[in-house]
Amino acid sequence: MALDDYITLGQSGLRVSPFALGTMTFGEDLGWGSSVKDSQTILDRYIELGGNFLDTANGYTKGHSEKIIGDHLASSPSKRQKMIIATKFGTNLSPGNPNGGGASRRAIIAACDESLRRLRTDYIDLYWMHHWDKNTPIEETMNVLNDLVKQGKVRYLGVSDTPAWKATQAQMIARQNHWAPFIATQIEYSLAERTVEGELIPMAQELGMAVMPWAPLAAGRISGKYRRDNLKTVSGGRAALMAPRMTEKHFAIVDALAAIAKELNSTIPRVALAWVQNRPGVQTTIIGARTLAHLEDNVQALSLQLDDQHIQQLDKLTEPTLPFPIAFLRGNATALHQGGTTVNGVPSQIHPYGPRDAQDHY
Repeated sequence: MALDDYITLGQSGLRVSPFALGTMTFGEDLGWGSSVKDSQTILDRYIELGGNFLDTANGYTKGHSEKIIGDHLASSPSKRQKMIIATKFGTNLSPGNPNGGGASRRAIIAACDESLRRLRTDYIDLYWMHHWDKNTPIEETMNVLNDLVKQGKVRYLGVSDTPAWKATQAQMIARQNHWAPFIATQIEYSLAERTVEGELIPMAQELGMAVMPWAPLAAGRISGKYRRDNLKTVSGGRAALMAPRMTEKHFAIVDALAAIAKELNSTIPRVALAWVQNRPGVQTTIIGARTLAHLEDNVQALSLQLDDQHIQQLDKLTEPTLPFPIAFLRGNATALHQGGTTVNGVPSQIHPYGPRDAQDHY
C-alpha cells in the first residue's frame, strides 16, 4: 500500500490517503515545531508521494498551521483541487471572549469564516468538532454544521475527542433530521492508548464513521526517541514536555517494538504505525512529521507486513483494561460459551459480547 492507494472515508464517497499528514507541528509559535520553509518542504514531499489528506485545526500554532497550508497551496491552485483539507473548530483564539470558542452557532460560524480566510479557500473538505462543548446543546451544534454544508462552506463533517454516548446522540439527531452526519471520528489510538477499543471504536463501526487515530506514536513516547539510557540527556523539540511523561509501560512497548523492527529490518515508528493502521475500524491514520526525515520513514509503514506472532505479542503486551460493562459481559459470555446457560443468574441472551477469539477486537 502507498499514499495514493486511496480509500473512501466512512459512509461517504470522499477518497483519501491511508495516512493523513498531521500539521500540528507546522509553525514555531509555541517554541517547537517546523519553520515555514520546512513545513512547505514536508507538505510538497507528502503531495509528491501521492498524499492528498491534510489535517489541521484553527488552534494549531495559534492559527499559523492553517495559514502555512493556505499560503502554500494558494501559490499553485491546481494543488488545492487535489487536496482534502480537514480542519477543526472549538479552540478559542480570542482570550477574554466567552463566545470565541466552543460549539455554539455564533462560535462555529465565526471559526469557519476565519479558517477559510487563513486557508485561502472557499470550502473546507472535512470540518471536525474538535471536542464536545458541554455548554451548548448538541442540537444547536449539528444544526449549524448542517447549515454550513448546505451553504457549501463545508463538504463533510467529523467528530473528535468526544465521548461515545455524546457522539452517538449527535449522529442520531443528524439522521433523524436528515442533516449531514459525521463520516469519521478522530481519537487518540496507539499501542500506549487502547481504551478506545471499549466504546469509541465499536460506536464508529456501528454508526458508519471511519476511525482516524491521532498520536499513533503516543506523541513520540513510543517512537524510540526516548530510551531508558538517554532519558536524562535527550533534548530538543518537545523533549522537555514528553520525556518526563515516559513510564515503564512506554519503555516496555519501545523494547518490544525495537525487537520486532530488528527482525523485520525496519524501524520502531514503522512497526507502531503498521499495528495501528491495521486495527479494526481504522481507515486512515494521522502521522505527524516535524522533519522531512520523519515523513520519509513513517510513510514506509504502509508497506510493512507484521507477522501474526508480532501482532499477538504487541496485543498481549498492551491489552487495555476496559470499562464496565464490557469486561463483565465478555467474561460472562465466555463462561456461557463453555457450557453454562446462565452466569450470576443472568440469561445468556443479554450478553452481546462473545468469547474472545482472533476476530474479537474489544
